[in-house]
Amino acid sequence: MSVDGWNTVLVLGGIRSGKSEFAESLVAEAPTVRYVATSAAGDPTDAEWAARLEAHRDRRPGGWTTEETADDPRRLADVVASARPNETLLVDDLGGWVTVLLDPAHQPADDTATVAELAEAVRACPARLVVVSPEVGLSLVPTTPLGRAFTDALGAANRAVADACDAVVLVVAGQACWLKTSAAPSGAGAGAVAAAQATVPAAAVAATAAAGGGRDDRAAALPEVLTPTAAPEPAGVPWAAPTMALPVVATGLVIQPGMELPMPDEYAGPQALERLATLDVPGAGLGVLERVVGFAAATQGTPTPASWDSVRVLLLHGDHAGGAAAGSPPGESARRAAQARAGQGVLARLAAESGASLQVVETPASEAIEDLPALDHEQVEQALRYGWRLAEEAAEAGVRLLVLAACGAGTDAAAAAVLAATAGAEPPAVLGRVVTAGGEIDDAAWMRRCAAVRDALHRTRRSPRDAKDVLAELGGGDIAVATGVLLGATARRLPVLLDGPVGLAAGMVSRDLAGQARHWCLLADHGGHPAVRLAADVLGLDPLLDLRLDLGEGANALTALPLLRSVLSLAAALPARPDQQGAAGADTAASADAATSADDTAGEPGAAAFVEPEPAGPGPATTEPTAPAEPATPTTPSTPAEPTLPAEPITPAEPTLPAEPIMPAGAAEPTGSQPDPAGRRAD
Repeated sequence: MSVDGWNTVLVLGGIRSGKSEFAESLVAEAPTVRYVATSAAGDPTDAEWAARLEAHRDRRPGGWTTEETADDPRRLADVVASARPNETLLVDDLGGWVTVLLDPAHQPADDTATVAELAEAVRACPARLVVVSPEVGLSLVPTTPLGRAFTDALGAANRAVADACDAVVLVVAGQACWLKTSAAPSGAGAGAVAAAQATVPAAAVAATAAAGGGRDDRAAALPEVLTPTAAPEPAGVPWAAPTMALPVVATGLVIQPGMELPMPDEYAGPQALERLATLDVPGAGLGVLERVVGFAAATQGTPTPASWDSVRVLLLHGDHAGGAAAGSPPGESARRAAQARAGQGVLARLAAESGASLQVVETPASEAIEDLPALDHEQVEQALRYGWRLAEEAAEAGVRLLVLAACGAGTDAAAAAVLAATAGAEPPAVLGRVVTAGGEIDDAAWMRRCAAVRDALHRTRRSPRDAKDVLAELGGGDIAVATGVLLGATARRLPVLLDGPVGLAAGMVSRDLAGQARHWCLLADHGGHPAVRLAADVLGLDPLLDLRLDLGEGANALTALPLLRSVLSLAAALPARPDQQGAAGADTAASADAATSADDTAGEPGAAAFVEPEPAGPGPATTEPTAPAEPATPTTPSTPAEPTLPAEPITPAEPTLPAEPIMPAGAAEPTGSQPDPAGRRAD
């Protein structure tokens, strides 16, 4: 059973109780939904029944697919059992299914065996499954044999399916009452469940485990595992503004190239690094980890950043078909995702150690990229908006740091294809070696992956290389959702910790949609993965550590997270050195005295206001010549004036001639030798 409360849920309710609307709200955040309709068409003359069916059809979003099982009630178990781990199924409802099951056209049959087969399929279903059924046990016992047969069969089916499901909820008058789940979502009314989340406190689980087995509490603690609860897309005209300051769920959003999203604070980071140089540490400082402090300061907008106290891990689960998944055991990624939901496995244990919450996100399945586009363009749009809303929801919950994780078959090959398309990389150079469960190198599987990427690039050689086209042709659902997460986190000023190929491939795509996104990303460790190395070099993300960890995408970052938190806590708590404290105090006192003196002077009556003096002549940067002065005029003809000539512009290329005196009227010309302009005396 999943720690978040449910992976399969049975929704019970009476007629017109709102159970179908409630069930639809539970899967509203899923990118795609398979709607399994069990009821028969009914009497063509029954207009009221036809109107009910039409109302159900009108409520289904256009991206949903519908599958009908009314022709053969036994096929419902086959549909549930054959569902893939990355799918979401909504079965509505078991009442119609039991009606068809009891139809004489399908008799004789072992109804008990058919119900048991359905319950076993529900119990083993790897997909996200919601089953709707009417609760008829509260009414009077029917007076007709057929009515009693229906209530008996439906009651048995409800009990069997409820026992197989992770959670059971009863909807009464539009209000949800959770009958079976670890923790019921808050505010779980019809239409409100999309904004609720089911969690199990780690302390409660640890206490239960300790009481049952006496194991160490630390080992028994489970991370807080969340159900993806991003709100459904809003109805109405999409919002296409180029920036994001309001919640996306309230305005709608069109994700397009050239979006202008916020940048980290350009001053807080350098100021934080300057402050680090003054701290009272015995050695040379934090070394390369100073970049963590600068990054946190820039993203938080303060020179003294706080430690990341609230962290959420987003585990993206989505498989890629075809040669991209060569060497991946069937069902392995689904097992990893189920482990994470149960609070088990490497990622969940590291999340528990770090006190981080864990959210498992199902992404659309991707086609074989060597033959077909991974997704269609509508699925890409939905995946981008879904990822954006996940980041939006995390920011609203007070999360301070996101860790992007992934577990899916073929993710390495899909990331290599994206890097080849966006950075011109050669697939063999960025595809990591394929390691089997026994630790052996599978070169044959690696070659099949290279061939799949090569064929995909050849198929798309004439296709556009825009961000959305790359996601549709090569990237697939997990990289598309990851790209949306990076964009949404950037819009909400939320830093993201990366460490694997899916996150870095999403970073390569997001830079073509909003170049600011990469500045909100921090690379913990490249893990020795060639794709991560190349993408980090292109994006300008230097890894903080070089531990060569290979624990799965997201786990490497969680391993480094306690160290990064310790650095931030240390930088915030350490005082300045004594000599720096004195200098800082003197500077502060001098500034305060100067400010006080200026205030006192300004307040004295009769104090002259300070006026900036005007320069007496042209400044040193002035290139204009000095304006000529007016010539002096003699006051009387008999009194000679001082020799004055009009000022001439000074030309550096020619020497300045000495001024000649102005002779009064009637004065005789002087005789004798005249000075030589060149400065030589006349003989």
